[in-house]
Amino acid sequence: MYAMVLSARGAVLTFQERPDPTPGPGEVRIKVSACGVCRTDLHVVDGELPHICYPIIPGHEVVGRIDALGARVSDLKPGMRVGVPWLGYTCGECFYCHSDRENLCDHPEFTGYTRDGGFASHLVAETRYCFPLGEQGDDLALSPLLCAGLIGWRSLVMAGDGKALGIYGFGAAGHIIAQVACAQGRTVYAFTRDGDIEAQQLALSLGAKWAGASEDNPPIELDAAIIYAPVGPLVPLALRAVRKGGRVVCAGIHMSDIPAFPYHILWGERQIVSVANLTRKDGFDFFNAAGKMNIQTRTTVFPLKQANEALTRLRQGKLVGAAVLRP
Repeated sequence: MYAMVLSARGAVLTFQERPDPTPGPGEVRIKVSACGVCRTDLHVVDGELPHICYPIIPGHEVVGRIDALGARVSDLKPGMRVGVPWLGYTCGECFYCHSDRENLCDHPEFTGYTRDGGFASHLVAETRYCFPLGEQGDDLALSPLLCAGLIGWRSLVMAGDGKALGIYGFGAAGHIIAQVACAQGRTVYAFTRDGDIEAQQLALSLGAKWAGASEDNPPIELDAAIIYAPVGPLVPLALRAVRKGGRVVCAGIHMSDIPAFPYHILWGERQIVSVANLTRKDGFDFFNAAGKMNIQTRTTVFPLKQANEALTRLRQGKLVGAAVLRP
């Protein structure tokens, strides 16, 4: 197999040849056809997440086909197209797993963070966290759905049923969830970096009613806002934009520090909540809903060997939509 490997914090990924991995009990090996590049991959590469064991292969928006089965695998078959998300394993024994909150498992494993991921020609995945994708749709277009779509879906559910929805950070997740929200009959207001006209035009083309800079005031009070950009100062901006009783959802795994803000912008029963990982139910619910919607993902495709270039462009904010690696 071939892989782009992270050997140390902040290091450049290196292209390596390795022996093909062997799936263990309850696991399958997948030949990767596409792997999206997520902002969480940047947090891994830059060492912003704790307890990274090097070397590690990043990547957790994986689409591919099963080419080997481990022992005790009966529900998946060779040749099936599957998707592998960020949450790659849960213990099934802790308080959270027993209370239908496996996304908060005390002993989880994460694809591309604590277990090797999809910046490679092959990876091994736990069968419980492989989502059958069927044959409809293109691999490259589907791959961003495995994190940007899934975490976006969970954040949209947590935002509640309000109709006026703000989306801060119109990248991979934002451009997917804006389409889902519009399909649900919500009105979307998109917030981007100041001067990012291309992202604002994309938002409007996908159904947003309004698009502007993060510092701008939307034309109406929002029922809820979702923050996808890992920028703490967006939290008080979003709080000022939502109405009394509104909710601000922080959807990233990592965010810069939230600055102090006056209590009155939180008062009025406004809420700040965070999203952590996903459950398998989230995955099944999302793909069931997405199959009934004409979701279009905007992607920039890179060969596997250009993973560093994709990460750099993501870090610099020079991508519109999602980057995808093709082994």
